[in-house]
Amino acid sequence: MQAIDRKLLRDFKRLWIQAVAIALVLACGVAILLTSVGMYNALSETRAAYYERNRFADVFATATRAPLSLLSEIADIEGVLSVEARISGDAILDIPGRTRTSVGHILSYPENSDPVLNVPLLVSGRFPDPRSTSEVVVNAPFAEAHGFVEGDRFSANLRGHKRELTIVGTVLSPEFIYTIGPGAMMPDNAAFGIIWMPERAAAAAYDMTGAFNDLSLSLTAGLQTAPVIDALDTLLEPFGGLGAYDRTTHQSDAFLDAEISQLRGMAAILPPIFFGISAFLVSMVMGRIIALERSEIGLLKAIGYSNIEVCLHYLMLAGLIAVVGVAVGWVAGTILARDTATQYAGFFNFPYVIFRVSYWVYAAAGLAGLLTTSLGATQTALKAARLAPAIAMQPPAPPRFKRSFIDEAMARARLAQSTVMILRSLLRWPVRSFLTSLGLAFAVASIVAATFINDALDEIVDLAFYQTNRQDAMLLFARDVPEAAVEDVRHLPGVLQAESQQFHVAILRHGHLSKRVAVESRRPGNDLSRVLDADSRLLDVPAGGIVLSERLAGHLDVQAGERIEVEFLSGRRETVELNVSGLVELHLGLGAYMDFETMNAMFRQAPRVSTVNVTLDTQQSEALHAAIKQTPQITGIVEMNENRKSFQDTIERNIVVMNTLYIGIAVLITIGVTYNAARIQLSERARELASLRILGFGRGEVSYILMGEMMLIALLAQPIGWLIGAWIAQLTTNSFSSDLYAIPLVLNPATFALASLVVLVAAFVSVMIVRRRLDRLDLVSVMKTRE
Repeated sequence: MQAIDRKLLRDFKRLWIQAVAIALVLACGVAILLTSVGMYNALSETRAAYYERNRFADVFATATRAPLSLLSEIADIEGVLSVEARISGDAILDIPGRTRTSVGHILSYPENSDPVLNVPLLVSGRFPDPRSTSEVVVNAPFAEAHGFVEGDRFSANLRGHKRELTIVGTVLSPEFIYTIGPGAMMPDNAAFGIIWMPERAAAAAYDMTGAFNDLSLSLTAGLQTAPVIDALDTLLEPFGGLGAYDRTTHQSDAFLDAEISQLRGMAAILPPIFFGISAFLVSMVMGRIIALERSEIGLLKAIGYSNIEVCLHYLMLAGLIAVVGVAVGWVAGTILARDTATQYAGFFNFPYVIFRVSYWVYAAAGLAGLLTTSLGATQTALKAARLAPAIAMQPPAPPRFKRSFIDEAMARARLAQSTVMILRSLLRWPVRSFLTSLGLAFAVASIVAATFINDALDEIVDLAFYQTNRQDAMLLFARDVPEAAVEDVRHLPGVLQAESQQFHVAILRHGHLSKRVAVESRRPGNDLSRVLDADSRLLDVPAGGIVLSERLAGHLDVQAGERIEVEFLSGRRETVELNVSGLVELHLGLGAYMDFETMNAMFRQAPRVSTVNVTLDTQQSEALHAAIKQTPQITGIVEMNENRKSFQDTIERNIVVMNTLYIGIAVLITIGVTYNAARIQLSERARELASLRILGFGRGEVSYILMGEMMLIALLAQPIGWLIGAWIAQLTTNSFSSDLYAIPLVLNPATFALASLVVLVAAFVSVMIVRRRLDRLDLVSVMKTRE
């Protein structure tokens, strides 16, 4: 081993604390890259395998009642490989020991064969006997939520007939990876379950003998779905078809796809930030090391080492730091990716998870770490290589100094000499001070970018559950009923208020753009379910027009005042042109709203309702649920408080983990920047600080010079960090927006205050650690060093 190699190892050992601080920041970037890419790959590959093995359909459709004889015509549509016809319906469930109402979505299970498409995967037990009228299998999350095992029983209200059902097995299905009940915003496995019933029993229960109302198709690989959907709609239209749709609009797959898109966005936004910070830290440390090792560099050259060897020596020092950071990042990223992928698989009801991070991802993360640290060290390494031996053996020329108006201002302000020394140091090295401040600014930004989600979700909850949807519950009907049903609902136990609401599925078109949504209508002045304008004022939709959410209008590229085409998929299935009367802000879903009377006049019907919104007396909750279980027309109840609680619990669990992670990252960045800056500053100014001690300055005054400069830099970093954090938050809201939800950009002062507090405290602790070295300075030894 050559002398220069032994020097490399000694330097790394001497600087190990600074090296580890930088390596940990780099490891954060590598770990986040591996975690986001690993989770993305795991979810994508697991979904693809699950869909393929269990034959998840490509196109879906529902109808009121279509004859089985129609299936041969559907199978003849060009590109259709297979067809699966089923019977489906919703039912109120009466579960032993549960007061609240649960809703079951009933699906028929083929009598003479296994399902062709959307094949349920048996988790426990067996499938029901085709001849049985009471045996069923249920989705595993529903069974787990209630503690069901094979042989347990519950009751279902099937169109007014109470049927005792026996569980003989539990399953998982690719069709219900993300299971949300009608009208709900988050999964609630206790309140909503999927039930597979023998085809003969389901047909008898829903009067579907020789008919079907639910259809799934698989298509030739690579085939465009639009022509098939158009042909299928034409065939189903006489039988009450509600419009076919493909996977991209399927509720379960859409939620999963939105999550996968978020992971892809996280992989694109966050790792480059940490790699950039690592490059900056390496550049800062290497620059100051070379400044302190001028004489060693001159000596190396004097004894025969070439410029290339000296340059490589310092690049290898940066490389050792990178190797440590990459290794830690690989291990941490693999563990995080595997654990998080497993958690995601459980959340999305996957029966298994395929976790595999490709070697190229590890290689890319490692290469990115090595490149960023090498780039950070390249300029300083080249500077060291270009030093001539004779010049390098001499101390660097002192910086030129001349008085400026700032010095005059400090003199007039009668600042303490130690404060003047701090300010002069900052002004003497403005670029270095700015870069150090920038590093701390990124620490502030990482907390702002993570914790703004708290306030954003608070706004979503406030708007969705307290301003627009103020009802305690929504009562759902299997099909639209006369508005007189609202009066019947008012007579149910505990109902204080009841208001009508109507929904119709439609395709909205503007030019070549289109979107399938549910168009809502309600009576003007409704107090429970409301539409609010951008200023949070109650908005009554004008007659003859339609109001769209801002994101829906963006999808259609339409502005207020323009006209769009609305094709209704129910009733008379008519197409009308409507004026866009206004736009509203909506964070959950895509909203389209019409006037109640206009809607009913358009369908040429007496006023009808799809849902009744109610407020309740909580003291009579048990009596209300008992009454609902005995009311055949009601097929479901959505309790908004339970919905909100489920939403908040799910989100808060994720936020606690995310905030903890990002605050930890911010602390690592702060320690990496502050400790390195303070440690090298102490090395550079040791003689100066020792001189002050000899001249009579106390330890506190000398410590103030070292600590004051670093803390002033940290204070100057705060507004820069706020701006960078706001910018990253904006990127986050843009990349995480989907048809299902949008995260608003909400930046409250408390978010900035928390970020600054964490960074300033971490910076202070780091400087205090360095300050201990100041107390241990040997004044005689320091004064003997060459100036």
